[in-house]
Amino acid sequence: MDAAVTEDEDIERIAHTVRTIAMVGLSPNEARPAWGVARYLQSQGYRVIPVNPGHAGKSILGEVVYADLTQIPTEAGVQMVDIFRRSEAVPQIVDEALASLPALKVIWTQLGVTSESAAQKARAQGLTVIQDRCPKIEFPRFL
Repeated sequence: MDAAVTEDEDIERIAHTVRTIAMVGLSPNEARPAWGVARYLQSQGYRVIPVNPGHAGKSILGEVVYADLTQIPTEAGVQMVDIFRRSEAVPQIVDEALASLPALKVIWTQLGVTSESAAQKARAQGLTVIQDRCPKIEFPRFL
């Protein structure tokens, strides 16, 4: 099967099944792309949990900000981690996610962000990995 078709099937499944997303690198600055993506996802019924050490304990879009993924309570049920950070930060973020988020199903990296080693590690743990894509662009095709 064509890799693009398989990825589209994954994206469609994610758009319909994921409800809680931890967004690493979400900023309170409304001009930043991450803020617009988080706001869109919230408007579609997703819960977006902000992860940004510089704003930990504050609130972004009505949700408490956590310093890192390990600080998010297990009860939050994070199913997807959306990464708005540089590619070199992805392996550590994926390691944190695998170690601390038991409901995790998806690792998603934003446009221009990739880490093949982190993707392989996540896939080896049974996760779906989408790289170099934006859910604000991809989800509307399936919702």
